[in-house]
Amino acid sequence: MQIPRLHPDTIEEVKLRADIVDVVSEYVVLRKRGKDFVGLCPFHDEKTPSFTVSQTKQMYYCFGCQAGGNAIKFVMDLGKRQFAEVVLDLARRYQVPVQTLEPEQRQELQRQLSLREQLYEVLASTAHFYQHALKQSQGQKAIEYLQSNRYLRKETIEQFGLGYAPAGWETLHRYLVEDKRYPAQLLEKAGLIKPRKEGGGYYDVFRDRLMIPIRDVQGRVIAFGGRTLTDEQPKYLNSPETELFSKGKTLFALDQAKGGISQRDQAVVVEGYFDAIALHAAGITNAVASLGTALSLEQVRQVLRYSESKQLVLNFDADKAGTNAAERAISEIAELAYKGEVQLKILNLPDGKDADEYLYSHTPEDYHQLLVNAPLWLDWQIQQIIKDRDLKQATDFQQVTQQIVKLLKNIANSDTRNYYVSYCAEILSLGDTRLIPLRVENLLTQIAPTATATYSKPVSAKKAWGGSVSPSSILSDRSLLEHAEALLLRIYMHCPEQRQAIVDELEERDLQFSLSHHRFLWQQILESTMAQGDLVSTLQDRYLELSEELGLVSHLFHLNEKSKKEILRTPQVVQAAIACMDLVMREKRYRHFLELWQQTDPEAEPERYQSYYQAFYTEKLKLQKIDRQRLFSITELL
Repeated sequence: MQIPRLHPDTIEEVKLRADIVDVVSEYVVLRKRGKDFVGLCPFHDEKTPSFTVSQTKQMYYCFGCQAGGNAIKFVMDLGKRQFAEVVLDLARRYQVPVQTLEPEQRQELQRQLSLREQLYEVLASTAHFYQHALKQSQGQKAIEYLQSNRYLRKETIEQFGLGYAPAGWETLHRYLVEDKRYPAQLLEKAGLIKPRKEGGGYYDVFRDRLMIPIRDVQGRVIAFGGRTLTDEQPKYLNSPETELFSKGKTLFALDQAKGGISQRDQAVVVEGYFDAIALHAAGITNAVASLGTALSLEQVRQVLRYSESKQLVLNFDADKAGTNAAERAISEIAELAYKGEVQLKILNLPDGKDADEYLYSHTPEDYHQLLVNAPLWLDWQIQQIIKDRDLKQATDFQQVTQQIVKLLKNIANSDTRNYYVSYCAEILSLGDTRLIPLRVENLLTQIAPTATATYSKPVSAKKAWGGSVSPSSILSDRSLLEHAEALLLRIYMHCPEQRQAIVDELEERDLQFSLSHHRFLWQQILESTMAQGDLVSTLQDRYLELSEELGLVSHLFHLNEKSKKEILRTPQVVQAAIACMDLVMREKRYRHFLELWQQTDPEAEPERYQSYYQAFYTEKLKLQKIDRQRLFSITELL
């Protein structure tokens, strides 16, 4: 049902009380920088912080994607939620009285608000009930289990609100419905009771179980996990999906761990409740646990909000089930992992132990050292591929090579891919360094089948540009490169709809403007992105202050009839200009590394020899890629 219109006084009061730093800090790790705060933008993927929050202005702005606004807009955009819904949530959080424009709608509004509030309330009461039951005689076996089997101190038991669900079929039902006067339907919606199939009435979902409250990131109880104290199956029973609880969107102990994740700049994900609890009890406060399902992309994004460098360690069991769980988790977040947007490590503890068992006989410092030494996910997967394989046997060698190629093909970042090509080539060479270049070329050929695996003459600029101009003119004719860069800058300034595409192309190809006056103008453009008003007008204002530096590019601020026609075919011209810049850079880099390789003695400096070989060969493949595409003729720029 649609939320009634809110009174302007309510909206203004929420704006006054909802501190922007407080709100954003729940989702982004912020660092103080001068008067403002900075962090990694939650609206686009980045590795260098460009997201700023001003407490004095109560505004946020991202220099990377231009997202900006106040606390209300931040929560709206992040959660794709409606304005009124966000205002109501913030009003509850900051205890702002809610008024609506139509008094007759207040009753309906209160009903909508109260359902979630009542669920929070009844779950909190249930948690207190379970905690009280744990301290009674009926909870003695649960206490003994926690202290004798799990070695948990009283402080840890209280910190996590652990409790006990009595064995009776209707114990909780009687307490909450008959004594506390909660409606039975509310308990059912909270996932605490179920209707009997015959005879009417309800029965408790959790009976004779050790109870573990599951909380949201704000510390509110939203569900429970119950561990059996008998032979009853399942061993662990979770609350069903409810209005408040979704298993695939929740991580156990995140409310307790978010500070530790921020402080250590790393998140550790374990499989079980007691693994996470044991780590926290040992002072390792950056640990969370999945809830019996494969780690989802949404859970990963949620936990990485608190790590600036996006470090994530999966500490799953080393047995077959744990290995499969790690593989499933990797497949879930492969998109982030292959792009390098998460620094993913895999930790398998010695002797197949889980974190809880490991800490029985080892110190927290031992565990920390294992975290430090944990392999990156690609190294771990490569080790899984070659595990129990004899590479001297043709069949095993072929199968391992095929699996490695399949893995390497998915790596988007060229530098990362090239590193692992060399790494895998060393493994496949079985210690014979003379075979490494051959293995490198073999892997590269299978990763990019159309590339020529043997050394050949570098692709000429003439061929790559459709035969319109000679190679020497590409590298020596400054006017062509200057024209391409100038066109790109002019399009950026006068065609706002193309700006993001230009930025994306430059970043993807790791390109910079070659000519100094173009580099200077680009820097001014980047620094002007936060200014209000028209970009060209802002740049012209800067020109008044920097007339000497901007004199060579001031003509780009204006469009005449000729320049208007030039940018009519904007997407094609952008691609052609980018390709021209890319080609020039690639040929220069190719010749540079080729020369270094030819000058290096492979016997005296084998590592440097191999490094230069890999570098020039990588540039050669990139040139060949441009050659294969041949999407645009040089005439697009003329």
